[in-house]
Amino acid sequence: MPVIPIESLDRPELADYRGLTDVAMRRLLEPAGGLYLAESGKVIERAVAAGHRPRSVLLQQKWLADLEWIVERFPEVPVFVADDALLEQLTGFAMHRGALAAMHRPVLPDPRTLLQDARTVVVLEDIVDHTNVGAAFRSAAGLGADAVLITPRCADPLYRRSVRVSMGTVLQVPWTRIGEWSEAAPLLHDAGFTIAALALGDDSIPLPEFTRELPERVAIVLGTEGDGLSRRALAAADVKVEIPMLHGVDSLNVAAASAVALYAVSAAKH
Repeated sequence: MPVIPIESLDRPELADYRGLTDVAMRRLLEPAGGLYLAESGKVIERAVAAGHRPRSVLLQQKWLADLEWIVERFPEVPVFVADDALLEQLTGFAMHRGALAAMHRPVLPDPRTLLQDARTVVVLEDIVDHTNVGAAFRSAAGLGADAVLITPRCADPLYRRSVRVSMGTVLQVPWTRIGEWSEAAPLLHDAGFTIAALALGDDSIPLPEFTRELPERVAIVLGTEGDGLSRRALAAADVKVEIPMLHGVDSLNVAAASAVALYAVSAAKH
């Protein structure tokens, strides 16, 4: 498939890239339509390295030389090239990173498969901000989590912003969706995990105390931005853990909390 210069936005093959700023539309289209969008050459490389296949690529002309490997490796995949103004008209934003690829969405693995050899997993409960999801994945990748599990109402890790903020690590860390806590808690317990909920409360123990006698297998559960963890998550937890804070600050952003908790767990294990 040759490189295709875009002179008109009427091509049906460009549908994957239209109106990318419409978050509600993308939430519905991307999982149901079997695609996700990888933004920037680095993220596209990581997606391909993870075994994912592009179905089309959209480039600024100046980035074509840097991404010629896509043309060589996937000769059947259309590579569309256009000037900046036309690309912004198509996508709804300025493509500062120069490249977008519509990638075939992989089938999510069975959570039991991910838990089989894992020792540390992160559970994201109902986190709705794609930036926080991406940042939590980056913490998981950098600080040694073996897998990430997300609840049914958690934002899509393969949404464009999540992938970008994670620097493509959502494509490296094994992850899948789990069911409600009535199903998820027995799943984790059967695999030998202690469920540790990051939450404030009179019965919460400080993170340093928890890591002094760290369980062999631990699932760190992080809650949504506004209300924190649900009552069901707290009821399912074996222990509640809090990060000690100073100067009257009671908690951290969920992405920052994931980094602190994972660093403490990683340091205790090593």
